[in-house]
Amino acid sequence: MKRYHIKKSSLSGFVNAPASKSHTLRALLFGLMGRGKTTLRNYLHSPDSMAMIRAIKHFGAQIDLFSDRIEIEGLGGQLQAAEDIIYAGNSGQILRFIGALAAILPSYTVLTGDLSIRHRRPIQPLLDSLQRLGVFAKSTRLDGFAPIVIRGPLKGGKTEIEGEDSQPVSGLLIAASFADGSTEIKVKNPGEKPWIDLTLSWLEYLKLAYEREDYTYYRVQGGGGFEGFDYTVPGDFSSLTFPLIAALISDSTLTLGNVDMVDVQGDKKIIQILKGMGAKITVDDKKKELHVKRGSRLRGIEIDINDCIDAVTPLAVLGCYAEGKTEIRNGGIARKKECDRISAIATELKKMGAYIQEKEDGLTIHSSPLKGAVVNTYHDHRMVMSLSIAALGAQGETVVKEVSSISKTYRNFANHLQQLGANLEEKG
Repeated sequence: MKRYHIKKSSLSGFVNAPASKSHTLRALLFGLMGRGKTTLRNYLHSPDSMAMIRAIKHFGAQIDLFSDRIEIEGLGGQLQAAEDIIYAGNSGQILRFIGALAAILPSYTVLTGDLSIRHRRPIQPLLDSLQRLGVFAKSTRLDGFAPIVIRGPLKGGKTEIEGEDSQPVSGLLIAASFADGSTEIKVKNPGEKPWIDLTLSWLEYLKLAYEREDYTYYRVQGGGGFEGFDYTVPGDFSSLTFPLIAALISDSTLTLGNVDMVDVQGDKKIIQILKGMGAKITVDDKKKELHVKRGSRLRGIEIDINDCIDAVTPLAVLGCYAEGKTEIRNGGIARKKECDRISAIATELKKMGAYIQEKEDGLTIHSSPLKGAVVNTYHDHRMVMSLSIAALGAQGETVVKEVSSISKTYRNFANHLQQLGANLEEKG
């Protein structure tokens, strides 16, 4: 079992943000549906990317992998019946997106995943919505989780879907774009809205027609088609949050590259939140760089986390290093990610001496001097990174256990911190 041993550190230097996971997975999926060759550059090397590649191969896509690009020979929407059971690994996006897309086929498709996917990542909202459109969509254990069985064909119609989690809504929007007929979708309790915007930006990029009213109603034309495309994946704001907050915790000077503030990713809101807490951050749009300066006087604020839900754990950490009280709210969906992130981060930061209170939809964090401890990560990559950056400002040594999940989004995380001067040793 690999683990990090980390001591208080000061950082300086430059690193590039890793490529966006969300864009990489969507680009692969749309590459499958395009006519002819799609080239995907600067893609994220991760288990999720490989799982998506295996998934689209099951439908007949031809794929060549290179160190700097992926080439996909798309099927122009003419999917083959799935060759085998599709394994989503630890990816909720693959489960929801491929699960929805499988509905366009008249054959049966079976999807499953790891323990977290089978017991923590609900799929019932998508199944219910597909059933209203005449699709056979069932959980094999009838518990609302994978394994699931899908059989179409999806012919359009009217449906509704619970929208607290954006991924089932995005999956339905994608699948409806290729249905044989138009689809009207009503969304109840829409949440994580910037991630819906990201999906809609892909529909617009590929000229797949839709109409909308706010985030509660969509009419998707269906019958979509497009030529293969050449796409370069931008940096991931969810991932760059960690070195960015690491610099603030350690009062360091840092430059982050591959940062496109024009991109639609929801987690770019983290920059606004950090500035609101007093962080000295400047943006160079021309160079696509973020600069963090020393001397930030951080103060606690109230944060609506729903637009950047993946930042709940690193912001909880930063709250320990900010003056006063930090309130994180509207983050209940974080309990249904790779682990219950609200409970997990509260439990582990308390081991380090944090004064932190768990609420149903968030956390209250008070300024707390942290000390080294042995902490668990719940097989969750964002817990690994959050506890690692917490350790950079803590007194004594922190041991972060079970760090292999880091490869999901940021496989070079430890190397990047070491390059920047972190006192971090990987063992095991």
